[in-house]
Amino acid sequence: MTDAVSIDWQATPAALWRRHRSGLRPIRRLDPVQWHQLTGIERQQQALARNTERFLAAEPSNNALLWGSRGTGKSSLVKALLNRYRDQGLRMIEVDKDDLVNLPEIVDDICDLPYRFVIFCDDLSFDVGESGYKALKSVLEGSLELPPDNVRVYATSNRRHLMPEFMSDNLKSDMREGELHPAEAIEEQVSLADRFGLQLSFYPFSQQVYLQAVDALFPVVADRDSLHQEAIRFATGKGVRNGRTAQQFYRQFAGDAGKGPE
Repeated sequence: MTDAVSIDWQATPAALWRRHRSGLRPIRRLDPVQWHQLTGIERQQQALARNTERFLAAEPSNNALLWGSRGTGKSSLVKALLNRYRDQGLRMIEVDKDDLVNLPEIVDDICDLPYRFVIFCDDLSFDVGESGYKALKSVLEGSLELPPDNVRVYATSNRRHLMPEFMSDNLKSDMREGELHPAEAIEEQVSLADRFGLQLSFYPFSQQVYLQAVDALFPVVADRDSLHQEAIRFATGKGVRNGRTAQQFYRQFAGDAGKGPE
């Protein structure tokens, strides 16, 4: 078993929690995505960078929730953030949603270390009856004990409120003296997301932004019109325009003279 204290954090920028080992494993092959390679999400980049820089400077900063459409760069933004700020002391621990029950113990092991840690929860959401969000709540805002100053949680999700929303919940809301009072289920749904002070929304790419992402991946192609036609055809076949589609288009056609752009 490897715990947070035994890891050489000077040489290890990131680790992930392994359930079967009940411990952390250093990440050996980091995703190399770089900050400048991301396109179409400049507003989100600026906001997350400012929050992270304040965190690294021990200034007031927020936990961050990146929510919205699939494939729009939420996870890539967090990965690029680590590559950008690792030399400034940023460290990252990835914890799967199903392992959040271990989050308080993980945080206990790193709260006194001289590094600034981001707990990364990718594709976070909770179904009815799941209780893992309770451990997350305690880390986000503390309980009797305040959350540590050197830990923030950055999560990505397709759900704005992280929890399922049902029409029946809305029907249980009521009006009192002209004011809408949400049902308890809605209050529970919103309360978790509210603990993320920084919430960044991501939406499907317009065709212009999608083609900008394609152009960034094919910088030396001279015939832009043909490239764009192929890229639009590819996106139409998938039924979605986003950064992931642009990456998949690149992986399918790059360097393949017989099938597409070179």
